[in-house]
This record gives sequence, structure tokens and C-alpha cells, in this order.
Amino acid sequence: MKRVLYEITESVRIALAQIRGSKMRSALTALGVIIGIIAVTLMGTAIRGINVQFNNSLAVLGDDILYVQKWPWHNVDDWWNYANRRPFYPEDAEALNRIIASTPNSQLDVAVPVAGRSSTVRSGDNLVSGVATFGTTADYGRLMTADFQTGRLFSETEANSGRPVCVLGSDVAEALFPGGTALDQTVTLRGQPLRVIGVMARQGSFLGIFSFDNQILIPLNTYRRQFNVRGGSLEIRVKLRDKLHLADAEEELTGAMRRVRRQVPGERDNFSINQQDAFKEQLGPLKEGMAFAGLFITGLALFVGAIGIMNITFVSVKERTREIGTRKALGARRRTILFQFLVEAVAICVVGGTIGLSLTFVACTAAQHAMPNLPIQVSWTLVASALVASVVTGIVSGFLPALGASRLDPVVALRYE
Repeated sequence: MKRVLYEITESVRIALAQIRGSKMRSALTALGVIIGIIAVTLMGTAIRGINVQFNNSLAVLGDDILYVQKWPWHNVDDWWNYANRRPFYPEDAEALNRIIASTPNSQLDVAVPVAGRSSTVRSGDNLVSGVATFGTTADYGRLMTADFQTGRLFSETEANSGRPVCVLGSDVAEALFPGGTALDQTVTLRGQPLRVIGVMARQGSFLGIFSFDNQILIPLNTYRRQFNVRGGSLEIRVKLRDKLHLADAEEELTGAMRRVRRQVPGERDNFSINQQDAFKEQLGPLKEGMAFAGLFITGLALFVGAIGIMNITFVSVKERTREIGTRKALGARRRTILFQFLVEAVAICVVGGTIGLSLTFVACTAAQHAMPNLPIQVSWTLVASALVASVVTGIVSGFLPALGASRLDPVVALRYE
């Protein structure tokens, strides 16, 4: 045991001495590993950030909410069948709520009508276009996953009477009232003044496609005075009592909606029930494809680095052939020679991997400061994986040269010029 420990210690000492003695060559050799580790860790961090952003976005949508809509959240073949479906009306949500209330042990909690479209919101000289404008009822508060930065949602009385009030997303509030408070201020929507009674806390965006903070909520009856809700823009969002019974809830909702829509047995559903799993099904293969392609491409950089390590190790064996012969003539075992050159290759890879990880941390920190909303974070699992990859790269790239060195005949090695 002592002999093995001594061989390990001696091999590490010789390896470090060789690296110090040939600083430039060692640095150039490690450069391939550095680039490979940076590429692999940055790609892994990016993929992890995409997953975190995707899951956060789905959390905002709500995993206990079903969306009753005219169109499904997937590609359709029979386009005309969906286009000819009858649109939804606020009365459909009211009828659905009556069915839920009369159903014993219902898996459904509440149905909330939501009409939406894009519009322009003004306040004085400030203007925000492309704002997602939603008209809904006071029950919308039971669906919300966001908190309020200030204020509140409109009450049932305000919603039923169609009061000119609104709730702003944080981006809209900041754009219309920069440096000030939006609460109790007035904004204008299609010429109608609305009093701001609440501002929602920041929620972020959905994969950078659209922002959850670029929206305005108004009572549905107020919305109906400004926009036509009979053109298919209204949907019904249904909150579940227990998301663990999603399949049962969806089946119950299908039956209830068929009653609301007065469909006869055997008739095809003229509505679609969507949920966030549809996004996972569609975007899941895309994420997996991106991860595979990214890691494959970055893995090539690490492979090139491994080839460089192997090449330099072969050169080092040639340069130190007489040294190897001398050590073997003095009694050094084959495993000692093999382990010595293997440790040198691994040491260069570990040093390169450590430098690569350091540069990755610097790059991620800079990216976080430049893009605060982007979920960039290097996980310890990724760090450990990168270090293991460095060690494996050193072992794989250095094994053949080290094996060749251990098999040298001492007599031939001593005669080598």
C-alpha cells in the first residue's frame, strides 16, 4: 500500500514538474480542453436555463386550469371543422358554473369567461401598443398565480356593473407612469378612461415569445362596450379542485360542456379542452433535439482537445525515451511508467477544465448582469460533470501513449538518440 501511495505521489510530482518546465506547450495543449469545457458547460447552462424558463412559464399558465376554447393547442388537419365551430359567449360560462354547483363531488371549482385582444393603452403623452387586453369577471382572482404589486382586482359589484376600472401588468404600468405610481391614475383604452385599481407583480415572459407583464385586465362588461366578444375571442378557463385528478376533471368538463352546448349523443365535440401539457408535448421534442445537437457539437470541441493531448503525450514519450529506459533499468515497474504519463495527461486536462469552468463562471456572471431576466445559473452538477469529463478525457487521450511508454524495452530505450 505504501509503495502504491509513493508511486501516486511521485507521479503527481513529476507531472507537475513537467507542466512547469514546459509552460507554453502545456498551455497550448490545455487550450483545446479549455475550449471544449467552456463549450460544454455553456451549452449545458443554456439548456438548463431554457428548462427553468419553460417550467416557470408553465407555472404562470397554471397546472390546475383547463382552457375551453374553439381551437386546440396543436396542429389540425381538418381546419374547416374547427373554423366553423360556434363561438363561446359569457352565458356559456354562467351555465357551466350552474352545472358545477349542482354536481355532487365535482372535480371542477369555477368557470371564468375571458375575452382577449391586442390594443393600445395611453396615459397623457405615454403610449403602449400591442397590450394584451383581457375582459373577465371577479372570479378571475381565483385563477391568478401572480401577486399584486399594489392595489387589487376589481370586485364582483364593479365587474357586474361594468365600472371603468382596470388592473395593469408591471411592464405597462412602468411604461405609462415611469418613475411614479400607477395606482389611482387614469389610462385611456379606445377613448374610454379607466381608473387603475391594481398593478400585478412581475411574472416574466413565455420563452421570450410574449410577456405576461404586458397586459391589462378590465371587467368583462366594460370590455363588451369596447370590443365585440361574439367573434370567437372569448374562452372559458376552468379551475380544478385537485390537479391530481386531472383526467377525471377533463372528462367531467367534457360532459358538462356538451350539456352547455346542447350536443346530442354521438355528435362530435364542437369545443376543445386545452391544458399546459400540450405545450410540453409540442416543445419537448424540440428541446431534446436542441440539447442533443448542442451537446454533440460542443462534444466535438472536447474531442479535438483530447486528440491534442494524445499527440503531445506521444511527443513527450519520444523525448523522454532515454529517461524511461533509465528508470526501468533501475527497477521501475511498467505500471509506474504507465501511471506517470497517465497522470501527466490527466493533470493537463484537469488544469484546462478548471480554467474553462472559471471562464464559464465569468461569462455567466456577465450574462446575468446584461440580461437579469434570463435564468442563467451554473449548477454544481454541471461543474462536477465537467471535471469528470476532464479526467475521462485525460485518461482516454493519455492511455495509449502511456501504455506505449510502459512497454519500452530498457535496452532499446537507453540506446535511443
